[in-house]
Amino acid sequence: MNAFTTTAAAVGSEEPLSPGYDTATKDDAEFNKLFRHGFTTIDDVQMHYVIGGDGPQVMVLLHGWPQSWYEYRPIMPSLLPGRTVIAIDLPGMGDSTGNPPSMTKTVLATYVHKLLNHLGHHENVQVVAHDHGLNVAYSLAAQYRDQVAGLFLMDAALVGKNLKFATLESMFWHFSFFLQNPLAEELVTGRVETFLTYFFQSVKTAGENVSDDELAEFVRVYSRPQVLYAGFGLYRTLTQDEADNTKLQDTPLTIPVHLITQAGLADAFLPPLQDAAPHATSAAVPGAGHFLLHEAPDRVLAEINAFYSNPTP
Repeated sequence: MNAFTTTAAAVGSEEPLSPGYDTATKDDAEFNKLFRHGFTTIDDVQMHYVIGGDGPQVMVLLHGWPQSWYEYRPIMPSLLPGRTVIAIDLPGMGDSTGNPPSMTKTVLATYVHKLLNHLGHHENVQVVAHDHGLNVAYSLAAQYRDQVAGLFLMDAALVGKNLKFATLESMFWHFSFFLQNPLAEELVTGRVETFLTYFFQSVKTAGENVSDDELAEFVRVYSRPQVLYAGFGLYRTLTQDEADNTKLQDTPLTIPVHLITQAGLADAFLPPLQDAAPHATSAAVPGAGHFLLHEAPDRVLAEINAFYSNPTP
């Protein structure tokens, strides 16, 4: 076993502060055979993560909005050979409990960094990220360069030197809506299922909408106290993220970076990413929408394993 690796069972877990954390997994025999829920308090926030495997290569999965670690559930077992896989609920979101001082991605990345350190993973971590998780992943790699071995990113744009938040806000209706504080919370609270049902339907481009089980899990976590506010905070801090990333981009990443997007966005999203990682590459996933893990899980899995060569178990 490599010096930077511990097994999934090596680090103990706290008692969870989120009572419904296993709602979607308690009757999932495959999940319970391969993975476990873990809880660790980092700077007054109890972080929730899901961990499985004991392979020498560590892979971390970071979610976006309006999802949680659970968006990775369909592909997690297939990622296990040779790996320890850790899917994290971002601070203040999912079944993580507590309020980080800011939802800026530099702050959220510091929580991820400290959690990985607590679990014994100080270097050579493979990172997979979707949506807002992309900005967290970049901040993690840019701030803690020895910890991250590569970035595999999905369907989001990196604000910074040459992509401004104002441009994104003009492209997507929900960016402006979520900035309305506290109006957005007041309108959505008590109507989370209605809102998320509409949201998922509005941004997909092919196939079926998220399943009833997936929708129910995302409705559950975004109905928890403070989670909706934290989720909207991902958008409300993008102007600060733009400023933070502009400074971080002064020192380009040298690790491998690859982005996959829905059709039509790869050419638009790659140049801003290359401001941070000049050698970054991209590919489009024809026929899929924003929720790539739902609409094209086999393609996503193949892309991950092509980018991060699957280690020998």
